[in-house]
Amino acid sequence: MNGHVNGHLARNSAPETSYDVIVIGAGISGINAGYRLQTTLPDSTYTILEGRSDLGGTWSLFQYPGIRSDSDLYTFGFPFNPWTKDNPIATGESIYEYMKDTASKFGINEHIQYRHKVASADWSSDAQLWRLEVDNEGTRKALYTKFIIMGTGYYDYEKPLEAKIPGLENFKGTRVHPQFWPQDLDYKGKKAVVIGSGATAITIVPALVEGGVGEVTMLQRSPTYIMSVPQGAPFYDAYLPRSLSLWITRLQHIIIPYLLYLFCRKMPNAARNMITGEAKKLLPKDFPMDPHFTPTYKPWDQRLCFCPEGDFFNAFATGRAHVVTGTIKTVTDDGITLENGETLDTDIIITATGLNLSFCGHIALTVDKVPVSLPSKFLWRSSMLTGVPNLGLIIGYVNASWTLGADSASRLLCRLIKTMNEKGYSSATPKISEEEAKDPQLPLNLKSTYIKSGEKKMPSCGRKGPWMPRDNYIVDSWNADRADLGTGLEFGRKST
Repeated sequence: MNGHVNGHLARNSAPETSYDVIVIGAGISGINAGYRLQTTLPDSTYTILEGRSDLGGTWSLFQYPGIRSDSDLYTFGFPFNPWTKDNPIATGESIYEYMKDTASKFGINEHIQYRHKVASADWSSDAQLWRLEVDNEGTRKALYTKFIIMGTGYYDYEKPLEAKIPGLENFKGTRVHPQFWPQDLDYKGKKAVVIGSGATAITIVPALVEGGVGEVTMLQRSPTYIMSVPQGAPFYDAYLPRSLSLWITRLQHIIIPYLLYLFCRKMPNAARNMITGEAKKLLPKDFPMDPHFTPTYKPWDQRLCFCPEGDFFNAFATGRAHVVTGTIKTVTDDGITLENGETLDTDIIITATGLNLSFCGHIALTVDKVPVSLPSKFLWRSSMLTGVPNLGLIIGYVNASWTLGADSASRLLCRLIKTMNEKGYSSATPKISEEEAKDPQLPLNLKSTYIKSGEKKMPSCGRKGPWMPRDNYIVDSWNADRADLGTGLEFGRKST
């Protein structure tokens, strides 16, 4: 299915082209999907549409100091092209190069069309096809496909989460959001305040200290659980064949973090004592734990943060990094005033306050010209939307590496497409019963501010069967390869 479709095109339009599968987004999810498509469905045609001029998604977009993974690369990396370096927590630059090398090594880069931004996608029940309207540098294209896989991630690339900070517009210094970090920003010798306490803030603080900032203060409304993780090769790497060592290391990083997650959920008080106890050991002597490192919520109610070799904690030993816990009363022209009367003078304010959730990349989805309302939909196996035929939606984990979930989803979707081809089906549509739709829950089970802010943008999950949210890779991996595809799906054939 790789030809041209007849039809009249508007001015500044290109010929209409069709594919068996179109993947949207050339980030880690899209590249992973490309590999699974070309290995599982070698006779099918596919392309990857990327709105920007480069692959990499997050890892080519974000350029703030110290940008790095918040998951280990042994599981965040691709299972078909293992991460071979000794550092499980890797820099953004090295992740980008790894993704670029992977795409080239497996020929996935040959399928990527850059500067192709999808504006809309409409499913036609009569034609049993998706029609995509695509902008390519001022030229509008119409592409057709049997199946779409959304590798667009879960946040807005163009608009960050608006920080509701009173008086922020009064500040006469430099204001920066990490998502759009200016490469010419000179912070050496200056005072900076990082507002936030999540993974981004915990990454930026030690990076600014290392980069020569005069003073940096992390201003948090409430603290976060933070754990140090070791870097370096495991001891058995020197004795085992490299492939076996990498397999064992990956397996360990699948199992141990999940056990830690279960420990935190089942025994929150013990987990709290363990995490805060380890943090105290890494902080300077007599550094006040309360209120700066004693969260009031349970571990894993919000995502647990990791720092390599304790670099975040070590930054405080320099005397140039500080933490303040409090509520902002107002921002002035040269600093921040807190509700308790304390003032923070600063030259730079960095609003590391979270991501702006967005599913399907702001693409206007319609089924037979009827708009698709994402919040009204349920997720089938965390990978498809009820009432929307032939549309895969890749969502990773919040309690493990994103790629583990993305790969499970891609394998499941490729198996589904292969089964449809073998049985002559032209459509697969998730259908949920009224009973199954009772007591819905969110697909991202966290209480973080940015998750709460985006609740009304998300589809829902159910409480049983294929409608459960994704939180266990071993179960999801089994389902991807073996679960009954008929449960929760309605199949159709094109009328002749």
